[in-house]
Amino acid sequence: MTRLVHTGNVIVDVALTVDELPERGSDVLASSSSIQVGGAFNTLAAAARDGLEAVHVGARGTGPFASLVADALSREGIRATGPVGDVDTGYSVVLIDRDAERTFVTHTGAEALLTTQDLDRTVLVPGDTVAVSGYSLAHSPGVVGPWAAGLPAGIVVVFDPSPLVGTLDPDDLDGVLQRADIVTANTREARILGPRLDAVHRLVVRAGADGCWLRARGETSARRIAGFPVRALDTTGAGDTHCGVLCAALARGESLESAARRANAAASIAVGRQGPATAPVSAEIDALLASAAGPA
Repeated sequence: MTRLVHTGNVIVDVALTVDELPERGSDVLASSSSIQVGGAFNTLAAAARDGLEAVHVGARGTGPFASLVADALSREGIRATGPVGDVDTGYSVVLIDRDAERTFVTHTGAEALLTTQDLDRTVLVPGDTVAVSGYSLAHSPGVVGPWAAGLPAGIVVVFDPSPLVGTLDPDDLDGVLQRADIVTANTREARILGPRLDAVHRLVVRAGADGCWLRARGETSARRIAGFPVRALDTTGAGDTHCGVLCAALARGESLESAARRANAAASIAVGRQGPATAPVSAEIDALLASAAGPA
C-alpha cells in the first residue's frame, strides 16, 4: 500500500480576518479569529481524506501548540513518527483580507530541529510519495534538501517550493528540483524559480480560480486544466489541499491530467470554507466532478 510521507512543518495557524492589511504602526480590528493546526497538516489531511495513508516524519514539540498538533493528527488518522523536541511547536499569524488573500508571519519552534539522523530513520517502501516543502528547506537548511535529493528510484518525490522559495539555499533548492518527480507551485513561486523549472520532470503551476497548468520536461508549452467556479472565503491552505489530493490521485494510478482536475475540484471546495485544513472528503470531490461532467 502506498503512502504520503511528509517531511514538512505541522504548525498552528492563528488566523485573523481583516478588511485590509494595517499600515505600519497602525491597528485594525479583526472581524473573526481562529486557532487551528496548519502547515504540512493541510496536505496530509487532504490526502488522508481522499483515501491515501498519510505519515508525518517532521519534528514536533512539547507544549500547548504541540498538543493541538497531536490531537489534529490523531483525529485524521495521520501517523506521526518524527522526533519530539523539548520546545513547543511553532505558529503562524495569518491575516486574511477582504479578497480572501492571506499574509503570514511565522515563528518557528520544534519543527526546525529536524536532523539528518532523524530522516535517516524513516523507513520508505517503493511506491511511497515523499512530500517536500520549501518551508522544510528554510527551517532545516542542509538537512531535508540533501536527504530528499538522495532518495532512491521507486520513491516519488513531490516538491512544493512554498512562498519562501526566493530565500532558499540554492544548493538545497537545486538538488530537490533535480530529484523531484513533480514540482507543484503557485504562479508567484513559478515566476521566482524561472529557468530553474526548465529541467523539472513534471510541473504543476496552480493558478487559483483559473485551475492549473501542466508541463512535462521537453515540452515547449503548458496545458491548462480548468478550475471550478466558486466564491472564495479563505484561500489559506488551498495549495496544500491541491497538493494532497494530487498525490492521492496519482498514488491510485490516475494520469497527471486526471489528478490535476481532481485537485482543482478539491481546492475549489476548500476555498469556499473558513480555515486552513478545509479539504473535502472523497465523496464531496466525486460529487463536484460528477456535476461538472453533466448528465451521462
